[in-house]
Amino acid sequence: MQNFTFYNPTRILFGAGRIANLAREVPSGARVLITYGGGSIVRAGTLAEVRNALKDFTLFEFAGIEPNPSYETLMQAVELARRERIDFLLAVGGGSVIDGTKFIAAAIPFTGDPWNILAKRARIVSAVPFGSVLTLPATGSEMNNGAVITRRASNDKLAFMHDLLFPRFSVLDPTKTYTLPPRQVANGVVDAFVHVIEQYLTYPADAKVQDRFAEGLLLTLIEDGPKALQEPENYAVRGTLMWTATLALNGLIGAGVPNDWATHMLGHELTVLHGLDHAQTLAVVLPAMLHERRSEKRDKLLQYAERVWELREGDEEERIDQAIACTRQFFESLHVPTRLSDYGIKKDAIPALVAQLKRHGMVALGEHNNFSLDGSRRVYELAA
Repeated sequence: MQNFTFYNPTRILFGAGRIANLAREVPSGARVLITYGGGSIVRAGTLAEVRNALKDFTLFEFAGIEPNPSYETLMQAVELARRERIDFLLAVGGGSVIDGTKFIAAAIPFTGDPWNILAKRARIVSAVPFGSVLTLPATGSEMNNGAVITRRASNDKLAFMHDLLFPRFSVLDPTKTYTLPPRQVANGVVDAFVHVIEQYLTYPADAKVQDRFAEGLLLTLIEDGPKALQEPENYAVRGTLMWTATLALNGLIGAGVPNDWATHMLGHELTVLHGLDHAQTLAVVLPAMLHERRSEKRDKLLQYAERVWELREGDEEERIDQAIACTRQFFESLHVPTRLSDYGIKKDAIPALVAQLKRHGMVALGEHNNFSLDGSRRVYELAA
C-alpha cells in the first residue's frame, strides 16, 4: 500500500425527510444562494422543501446550471453572489450542480480571472462555504473536493480540486431520486461504476481493504443498478445506489492505491465535441481502454474477472476477454450504448478528439503516466 493522507470533513445527512434539518447546518444569519439546474426540483417539490427549511434565512436563487456546468453560466452566479454579499451556498441537484457550485465558491473571493483556477491551476486561498442536497446519485461530488467545468467558448472541459471545496454537509434523501428519468438513473450507475474502476483496475498495490471495498461497490452496482430502473420507488434500492455512488468517489477507496482516470480524460473530449452525457462517454471508452491496456492491467483484470464476474474457467486471456465483455454487457443492459457509432460518431471524428487531448496536455495518462496519444487514438478506434 502506498503512503497516503485521507481527509474528508463532509457531514452526511442520510435518509428520508432530512431536508428539514438544513437550518441546523447552515450558519445562523447567513445570506444563502440556492443553486440548481432545471425545473425538476421545482416540479418534485424539493425546492419548496428547501425554502421552507430555510425560511428564517435570507435566500437568493440561481437556476440554470447545465449538465456539464459551463463557465459562462457559473460566472453569472458569481456576479450575483458578489453583488448580494452571499456568504453561504446551497447546491440542490446532481453532480453538475454541485460541481458548478464548487467553482462559484472558489470564484467569488478569487482575485483575477477565475478561469485561471482551471486553466492555470491558480492558487485558491479562500472559498465561500457551501452544502448540498443531492437529487441524482452519480458523481460523488457531494462528498469530495473536486469538480469539472466546461468553457463552451473554447471547447475546454477541465478539472480542479482543493480541500476548501469539500461540502460542509450533504443531504442524501433517497426519495428525491424516485422521479428521475431512467436515462439519468442508468447514467448514475455507469458513472459510479467507472469511478470505482479507475481507482481499482490498475496494478496490485497490496491494498486488500481498498480492493475488497471496491469489489463490494462494483457488485452492489451490478445487483442494484438494474433494480433501480425496474423499481423506481424501492427505497432500499435507491438508498443503496445513492450511498454507493457517494462512496465510489469520496476518496476512501482511492487512498493508498494507484489511480488511472484515462477513461475520464478521453470521455471529456467526447462530451465537449459531441455533446454526449458524461456517463455515455465512459461506457464507450472503458471497454476499449481495458482491451488496449490489458497487458499492463493484467493482474488486476484477472482479479476483477474472478471476484466481480466469477470467471474462473478458461485460460487467462479468455477470462480477461470475458470480463471486458461482461462490463460492456452490463452497461448495455442499462440501455447505455457502448460504441461511438451508437451515437452517430464516425471514425473521421477521431483526429479531432486526439487533437483535443494534445491541446489539453493529456499526452501521458494512466496509472504509470505513460499512456500516449497513440494509445488514446487506438482506444477511440476500438470504441468506434
